[in-house]
Formats: sequence, C-alpha cells, structure tokens
Amino acid sequence: MAQRQVADRLARIKPSGIRRMFSQAKNIPNIISLGLGEPDFSPPPHVLEEMKEALDKGKTHYTPTTGIPELLDALAKKEKREYGLTYDPNTEIIVTVGGTHAIFLAMQALINPGDEVLIPDPGFVCYEPCVHMASGTPIPIPLFQNDGFSISEEDVISHITTRSRMMVINSPNNPTGAVFSHDDLSNLAKVAKERDLLVISDEVYEKITYDGAQHYSIASFPSMRERTIVVGSFSKTYAMTGFRLGYAYGPKNLIAPLMLAHQFSVACVDGPAQYAALAALNGPQDFVKKMVKEFHRRRRLVYSRLKEIEGFRCGLPGGTFYAFPNITNFDASSERFAEDLVKKAHVITVPGLAFGRHGEGHIRLSYAAAYDKLEEALNRIEKAAKAFQKA
Repeated sequence: MAQRQVADRLARIKPSGIRRMFSQAKNIPNIISLGLGEPDFSPPPHVLEEMKEALDKGKTHYTPTTGIPELLDALAKKEKREYGLTYDPNTEIIVTVGGTHAIFLAMQALINPGDEVLIPDPGFVCYEPCVHMASGTPIPIPLFQNDGFSISEEDVISHITTRSRMMVINSPNNPTGAVFSHDDLSNLAKVAKERDLLVISDEVYEKITYDGAQHYSIASFPSMRERTIVVGSFSKTYAMTGFRLGYAYGPKNLIAPLMLAHQFSVACVDGPAQYAALAALNGPQDFVKKMVKEFHRRRRLVYSRLKEIEGFRCGLPGGTFYAFPNITNFDASSERFAEDLVKKAHVITVPGLAFGRHGEGHIRLSYAAAYDKLEEALNRIEKAAKAFQKA
C-alpha cells in the first residue's frame, strides 16, 4: 500500500503553542495555569436553568442550519441596539460552533487558492491555520509594543498586493489586550474600501474593556457593512466556553456561502446550548459587569506586580484578560522562557512566538484565574525571574 501523506494544507500547520505548553506541564504537581483564555466563572444561573429546561422539554433534535429563529432575532436586536447595524435574521446571521468556527467558515467560503489574507502578528493562533486550510496565503501585519500594539495604516498598505483578498481585525486583541481606537478603525476602513478588501472583524472580547476604553465595530463605519463579516461569541462574555456558541453577521451575499460551508460541516449547532445563549442575551446583564469588574481588579494586580519584577516591561492592557509583557531583558527566547516557568515555577504561560513571529520576545499571561492563584503565580514568576538573571 502506498504511504499515505498529510494533505498539503495541513502539512504547513504547526500544533498550537498553547496546547504544547499544557502538554509540557502534564504530571507536574501544584501547577498554576495562566495559559488558557477561559473565564474561571460559571455561566449565569438563569442560563444554566434555561439549558436544563430545554433538555427536560426534549429540545434535543436537529435545529435549523443557521440557528434557532429566537436566537437569530435576539442577535439582530443586539447588533442594532449596540452598534446601530441592521441585519436580517433570516439571511444575514448564522450561529456557529464558537467564534473560531465562524472564522474558519468565512475563510473556507470566501478565500480562493493563492488569495492573500492580512492577519495581525501577534494575533490569535487560529488565523494563520485557517488561512492555510482555505489554501490561502497568510500575510502577517506587525503589531509593536511601542505603538500600543495598534495596527498601522502604513504597514497594512505596504503589505497589500494584487492578490490581497481579506483583512482580519481583532479588537479587543488577543494576545496583546489592545483596544483599537476610533481613528485606528477609521483608517483601516479607508484602506479596506480603497483596496477592495473583505474584512473579518473578530469581536469576541467586545464586552471586556477597562478605564473607559470603548469597543467599536468596523462594520458600523461608512460603507463597511457590505464588506465585513463580524464574528462574536458567548464564550468570553458569559463564561460559556464549553457551550461552543459563536455567531457571524454579514451582508446576505457574504453570509450565504458561510451557510453552505456550515451545512456540510456540522449541519447545525447544539440545540439546548442555543436556548442557553438566548437566555444569556435576553436576561439581566449584571453578570457581565460583575465579571469585568473582577477582571479589572486582577488586571491591576498583574500589571503592578510585573512592573515590580526586574526584567519585565509591560503596558496596561485596555481590554481582554491578557497581559503580554516583554521579556527580552532575560536573554531567552519566549519558548525557552515559558518552558522554564513551567519547570521551575510551575506556572503555565504561553510563548509569544505561538501568536506569530512578531510575538517573539513576549509571553502571554491570562488573568482569567482566581485572584489568590494570580498572587501565588506572580510570586513564583518573580523568584524564577531572579534565577534567570543570575544565570
């Protein structure tokens, strides 16, 4: 039998740097994880009750491919209320298996072989693999700490070619915590219109901002709705990571091909989870405010402690629940530094290189962990940092 080979589109993809760190931490006792981007909160009680009720009532069968009508209507109202954007729930919204799945579908549906996709670097770990799986070519756009990790209009323009098809925007940003300003997004919108680029706007952290920072959806800028796929998720806002519920908005001509790819990949999304998501949208939002307030408290702790530890350089993130400190003073690669923290401090972080070439020289710390665990983890990191400096 001829030896089977991996498909070319997968041969170019490396395993997740996040998951690799967890593999290295396996069997290490008393480990503290600052690795995963998962709130340590349980979803609101009324959300859990709604899911239980859906199960009790036998709502366990296939659902419409795009999502249950009630949830699609609620999502349409949300976008109109919060961003002034009008989407037809019948043709311009789709419920997906998490935000990552929405991004995957958009690229499968809209990218042709050889098309170039501009992605932020550092950026969320799924962007580059999703481009490769769509047989496209990822083009990293560098984000720099000295610029607050914002996207430069000039850098975007300098990377555009005749094959450029799409641009991915993520604000609030994973892994840097940056929140793009109105001017930043206005400039990017101008580039997208002038160069006829489609846009995926990854807005899964839309509710997690601090100190008055405001999230803007680029789809709400003039002439951008018709070229933008807006991606959202219930995972971060309502601590519903395990429910795997995301969604995408867009004009009918862009959402229709996503629906086709969706139909033949997962058929439909978990029914009881959709009823839980409906309860999350329609119910009280006190949970979200309380969670973000606690993240704000943890953010201040992480920022203040990292400033005290010799060798780290860290800005104050405007959103998400990540810090992305610079570690170049330690004369170690981000991978070696993160590996040493696992071995010597028993703390899991993520090497910046996992998020792209320009993430090198940084590590990502998630402060979606309990306050006392953060305190202990930072104490351990401080001791390990002193040992690194002596070495």
